[in-house]
Amino acid sequence: MDVAGRLPRLLERLDGAGCDALLVTKMENVRYLSGFTGSAGMLLVSSTGSLLVTDGRYRDQAAEQLAAAGAAGIELEVDSATAQLDALASAAARHARLGLEATSVTWSLQQRFASLFERSELVATRGLVERLRAVKDAGEIDRIEAACDVADVAIAQVKGMLAEGCTESQFAAELEAEMRRRGSSGASFETIVASGPNGAKPHARPTDRVVGAGELVVVDFGATVDGYRSDMTRTLCVGAPAGELARLVDAVYAAQRAGVRAVTDGVTGGEVDAACRGSLADAGYGEAFLHSTGHGVGLEIHESPAVAKDSADILGAGTVVTVEPGAYLAGIGGARIEDTVLVGTSGCRPLTKSTKDYTL
Repeated sequence: MDVAGRLPRLLERLDGAGCDALLVTKMENVRYLSGFTGSAGMLLVSSTGSLLVTDGRYRDQAAEQLAAAGAAGIELEVDSATAQLDALASAAARHARLGLEATSVTWSLQQRFASLFERSELVATRGLVERLRAVKDAGEIDRIEAACDVADVAIAQVKGMLAEGCTESQFAAELEAEMRRRGSSGASFETIVASGPNGAKPHARPTDRVVGAGELVVVDFGATVDGYRSDMTRTLCVGAPAGELARLVDAVYAAQRAGVRAVTDGVTGGEVDAACRGSLADAGYGEAFLHSTGHGVGLEIHESPAVAKDSADILGAGTVVTVEPGAYLAGIGGARIEDTVLVGTSGCRPLTKSTKDYTL
């Protein structure tokens, strides 16, 4: 990954954001800019030099990761919490306008920073690093695709369990274990397994309900490889679904295909959402689509760009997003089909490749 090239691109954006330096407090953004993967730290970014502060737990790790990432322009300070703040205050005193990440700084922390950085005007910034993160480099794409491959293989290995009378919780546990066996460092989010009427709840948690024949089972899951995540949903059925359930899953499948076809360089997230939403409306399930069509995927499971109704976010080449329409009928069941796709200059390439044949 081109970690070393990220700071210069961020520095080019600071003046337009009304600041001379930026204090990065969101750990995913710290990782993106420096290569440091610890759980605690802050990164001060400026044209006169950047400073990463963390505590003694990460003394060796931080130094090794900065060197491995080629982040030679970042100074490292490893010390107590008080000493870290003092080092940041000293470095920030050279800058008249200090940007803070508005969406990751709490009110109490902002008050503390106001006292600590009293020589600087504090400026609220939004999405400076996140907009950089939206377009993935080759190394990031490789990691996301590897996470998708792990998930693809895992679901193929374990989906037969559903026909053996297992519970939702048992299936979720085995799916997550299989992803770990295949190289995932952990599930990219809490796995969703929702059968029968539970499938009408888009974010249902697995329960001790036994999966029954003829009912739809929504399985939403993902793997993590070197910090990067995948996201996929398949709707399965033990045997053939009957009547309304068959029509429901077929309509969602058609909507997902329409959404994937709409994804290309320069399209907005709102246009992709409209393609899915229009398809489901034509099938009579417009009111049953209860959530947005998708989102960006990378170091976080939900990141820019947004694939949602009225979203003006541009899906540029190199962005990775999900397309996941669903329809949910209270008391009956639900269906959702999702792929993670890489946006190209003409269309997109699915990174999740599992079959959408839902009958087990």
